[in-house]
Amino acid sequence: VQLQASGGGLVQAGGSLILSCAASGRTPSNYVMGWFRQAPGKEREFVAAIGWSAAGQYYADFVKGRFTISRDNSKNTVYLQMNSLRPEDTAVYYCAANVRRLSTITDDYNYWGQGTQVTVSS
Repeated sequence: VQLQASGGGLVQAGGSLILSCAASGRTPSNYVMGWFRQAPGKEREFVAAIGWSAAGQYYADFVKGRFTISRDNSKNTVYLQMNSLRPEDTAVYYCAANVRRLSTITDDYNYWGQGTQVTVSS
């Protein structure tokens, strides 16, 4: 499975961005998709995850009410709508997939995209 993330960029605080992650190759059925991020000098952290049916969703506390994860299985694509962005949201955002469970744990994810940079200016 190959994951291609896109949509990052530079935005002012309070602005919005939509990240996309397209899966290609031998995509498994019923796979979970997640978004993680890593800021300079910090460990990679969980942002949001969504199950195959989209009924199950997890969010990190620091994005609840601001970010929304969604997916279009017909396009093998997951999205992260990011609103009310803050300078502390600046990071490289990675999409990831796993075939086991809806999870917030990095090690549960088998497949990773290359990352897309999000920079929020104050």
